[in-house]
Amino acid sequence: MSQSIKSRNFSLLIIAIAAIAFVYIVAKAAIIVDKRQIGTGEGIYTNCVTTSPYIEEKARSLVEGCRSELCEVQRVLDYVTAIPYQINHFRAHKPTQTIENGYGDCDDKSNLLISLLHALGKEAYFVLVPHHIFVITPLDDTRIADKKGVWIDGKKFYVLESTAKGSRVGYPLGYRVEQIEMIFDPFINEALAYQRVSYK
Repeated sequence: MSQSIKSRNFSLLIIAIAAIAFVYIVAKAAIIVDKRQIGTGEGIYTNCVTTSPYIEEKARSLVEGCRSELCEVQRVLDYVTAIPYQINHFRAHKPTQTIENGYGDCDDKSNLLISLLHALGKEAYFVLVPHHIFVITPLDDTRIADKKGVWIDGKKFYVLESTAKGSRVGYPLGYRVEQIEMIFDPFINEALAYQRVSYK
């Protein structure tokens, strides 16, 4: 076999490998995007939650000195609500971007809030209502037992409102239960399956 034929075959092999790699990367990117997107009544919501070491370290530093789960959740909520609210007209920011930017809207701040809670091992979900998103988490603490919560199949979850500066765990639900479009876990990107939901 002549040198030119060997060179041509080698070039074709390189091109074939590059084409396969390109198809693989595009397919993998499409799967990642699909896993981060969820359909809603208003279109497509793209979650930007993260489990990065930076967010884990930030979460641990925020709850230093806490002796109860309520303290931990409130500390994280205080941190997020102190970030100024500003509408993001383009797409939801990742939690680290929201921290770096020093502002965020309900998508941005909820992504940050639930990422910090997840880093601390807390059960928490996104709740989608018309033109808004917030976080819920269950807590067993007598100090807030008299506050209303979102009850899902007999389990009480407290509303965490990331856009209201200085808000407390158990923020009042500003929507009717019928307006809840979806409750979902952004870390597996699946809607929560439930039979009954109420607010009491």
